[in-house]
Amino acid sequence: MTIQAVISVLEAVAPPHLQESYDNAGLIVGDASEALTGVLFCLDSTEAIVEEAIALGCNLIVAHHPIVFRGLKRFNGSNYVERTVMKAIRSHVAIYAVHTNLDNVHQNGVNSRIAEKIGLLDTRILAPKPGAGSDVGAGLLGHLSQPMEEAAFLRHVKVQMQTACVRHTALRGRPVQTVAICGGAGSVLLPEALRAGADAFVTADFKYHEFFDAENRLVIADIGHFESEQFTIELLCDILREKFSTFALHLTKKNTNPVYYL
Repeated sequence: MTIQAVISVLEAVAPPHLQESYDNAGLIVGDASEALTGVLFCLDSTEAIVEEAIALGCNLIVAHHPIVFRGLKRFNGSNYVERTVMKAIRSHVAIYAVHTNLDNVHQNGVNSRIAEKIGLLDTRILAPKPGAGSDVGAGLLGHLSQPMEEAAFLRHVKVQMQTACVRHTALRGRPVQTVAICGGAGSVLLPEALRAGADAFVTADFKYHEFFDAENRLVIADIGHFESEQFTIELLCDILREKFSTFALHLTKKNTNPVYYL
């Protein structure tokens, strides 16, 4: 089996044309025609991840975030991006990223896994991608089976999403049942969450002044970028395990979150 066989399965779920214009999903390092020895799944490609792949005998890393977002003009190891790419090339380890194209699909997408963890039902795309149909776009909107008091909902999210910290807006003293979600940086979707009548919006990377934009109409729950997307690693592995149940598939044991909490 070749690396291309894995890529074909991933791209059947998250076609490359669904990625955003700024993105760089796809095969970043390596030769798709090479025979596959094993796959390591991670959120971020780093030097430590490449070393882990080598130790496991894997010649393919499947990451959520692309290691290269913009052109590299030099390869002299001056930053972690260059060092990671150089190490991967030297070690014959391919790196494939499935990023906003996986964010933008409803079934088997990043947000569907978050919805599953939180317990949301009857989900739909929050912001459909123009011309792509109702099942393609950013974020999801869903409902809890039963309303929850706001503080209880935030505690529930904290536990289910395994986050050390939840930054949130003021509680409004109203129940939460309709919930908007967006893995990663989702502040741009706040207007969509408000229009949809969400009681809470679970996402990450809100800036200070953006919290004011909730206008007391919903509760923003910022759970952290890594934390919101960490289960994407399991999702990617599950997608491939359906097709390659006996092949060497490994979840990284490295925590690549660059943010620490005191």
